[in-house]
Amino acid sequence: MELLLEFFTALYELSNAMAWYILFGLVFAGILHEIVPDSIVTKHLGNETVSSVAKSTIFGIPLPVCSCGVIPLATSIKKSGASKGATLSFLISTPITGVDSILATYGMFGWVFTIYRVLTSMIIATIAGILSNIYDKEEEKPAMSFSAINTNNKPSNTQMFSTTTNFASKQEESCESGGSCCSSNKEEKAKFSFSKAMKYAFVTLLGDIAKPLFLGLVIGALITIAIPQNLSDILTEYSWVSYMLVIAVAVPMYVCATASLPIAAAFMLSGVSAGAAFVFLTAGPATNTVTISVVKKMLGVKSLYIYLGSIIIGSMIFGLGLDYVFNITQIDPSSLVHINEEFSYLDITSSIILWSFVLFFMIKSYIKK
Repeated sequence: MELLLEFFTALYELSNAMAWYILFGLVFAGILHEIVPDSIVTKHLGNETVSSVAKSTIFGIPLPVCSCGVIPLATSIKKSGASKGATLSFLISTPITGVDSILATYGMFGWVFTIYRVLTSMIIATIAGILSNIYDKEEEKPAMSFSAINTNNKPSNTQMFSTTTNFASKQEESCESGGSCCSSNKEEKAKFSFSKAMKYAFVTLLGDIAKPLFLGLVIGALITIAIPQNLSDILTEYSWVSYMLVIAVAVPMYVCATASLPIAAAFMLSGVSAGAAFVFLTAGPATNTVTISVVKKMLGVKSLYIYLGSIIIGSMIFGLGLDYVFNITQIDPSSLVHINEEFSYLDITSSIILWSFVLFFMIKSYIKK
């Protein structure tokens, strides 16, 4: 009974900590979908090239979105035509840093740590995106030429689609030359519809991630109650395996980039190396059980392995590098910020709204079966 109470308490706290960021991400994604045409996303992020991955990484760096708030945004750009590599790099770079997190990192650890954190997150995200484009290419859909002959002398569905596509492309070409046929279309695209944005956010996107979100929250709560309270003592006593222990905790755990800072500072003040703290700052915000579930569904198993492997191996390598930098420069964190927050009415209300949507879509999918 006591364990059950601890589980629901952890689930309650986890939901309250994440819900507002997820809802904010959904709203932002819906508005972004209405404002930014799909053609722009396809043009800049749709190709399986290094430039599309780099653009996606740079675009995600300043956004103040956590590892769960980034899920609807990543889902949105993927639906808009972004490649797997660009989507994956965005998923990694965005939650590790953000304007708020960058400023907080500077205030707590200084400029060396801050610059190192931003640059390494860009490198890890870019490498992951490139690897995804190389080893997990998008499946190319076979295209039928318009001249294909049907044995029944009737156009097949594929041929009809090809005809429609060719007609549409010709129509777009004539529009580019100043034809009157597209003036109305351009006007329609220029109009912003808040209701359409919210429908896209809370019906299309949230409907897609409802099931993995539910599983991720439950698994995350189970892991949270299993984490030992004397974690800092364990990491101090076994310094050589502290990286592995931090990875084991950070990967499934939900913690946003800003909230991870005082935890990392506490590790360092407890005797844990700066590199191990850096591993937590990178792997913690970049991954959690919710994001892992969504990545598997949205991008597939190969990209999931690349996603986890890039973050784990990359954070450990750069953690060792940071230990080296701190050793030769003798720079240590000068202050520690303690954050003791109680959940606000906004957090609780957001959690209720999110769970209402999630349970609705879960029940709806179950009824369909």
